[in-house]
Amino acid sequence: MTVPPPTGPTAPIRVLLADDQQLVRASFALLLSSAPDMRVVGEAADGAEAVERARAERADVVVMDLRMPRLDGIEATRRIAADEDLSGVRVLVLTTYDTDEYVVEALRAGASGFLVKDTRPADLLAAIRTVAAGDALLSPGPTAKLIARVLAAPVAPLSGRSGPADLTGRERQVLALVAGGLNNAEIAETLSLSPLTAKTHVSRMMGKLGARDRAQLVIIAYESGLVVPGGRETGLPAEA
Repeated sequence: MTVPPPTGPTAPIRVLLADDQQLVRASFALLLSSAPDMRVVGEAADGAEAVERARAERADVVVMDLRMPRLDGIEATRRIAADEDLSGVRVLVLTTYDTDEYVVEALRAGASGFLVKDTRPADLLAAIRTVAAGDALLSPGPTAKLIARVLAAPVAPLSGRSGPADLTGRERQVLALVAGGLNNAEIAETLSLSPLTAKTHVSRMMGKLGARDRAQLVIIAYESGLVVPGGRETGLPAEA
């Protein structure tokens, strides 16, 4: 029988650790045990087990290694993101290098962000909090290198999604800034908007484009050609 997750504002962030190396999982579990606002609710040694445990434990965040046996982290992320019963589960992927092209595929699949494995412990804890709060973890530097390498040529948007053409002029401007790594406060300052208005634009875009979170918005912006590698916007209207 599955124990229901705790509720309320003081409930800890429930974290599932998915990595084929037991030592890595143990190290992460020890680190998370030092954070009073987090709790490790399970571990998985491969992607298939990660999907099963995500369903059983209803974790808030899955820390997902990309290269695992039986089912890799990309496909595991895709299955979690596609499961309506797991709509509240966020995936934070881990990679050995920030130029790993598999990271982009993981973002396409529904991951909310990524970290390199040699990141500082405090940064890992901060990243988990970020994605648990519903935000995307997209460091501008590594993200730009990934986009430049893997998305050098625009491709058709993912099946079932609308494209930026369905957005208003202002929404297209906001989308380009999201793709540039700006948060809501920075977008508001850049476009002389209130932070609430910027947040509203982002939320509406997610609904129109069928995006799970800001990470998905970044992928859509580049795949549609609205933004090209290097950060240059294409065909952006000036009107609000």
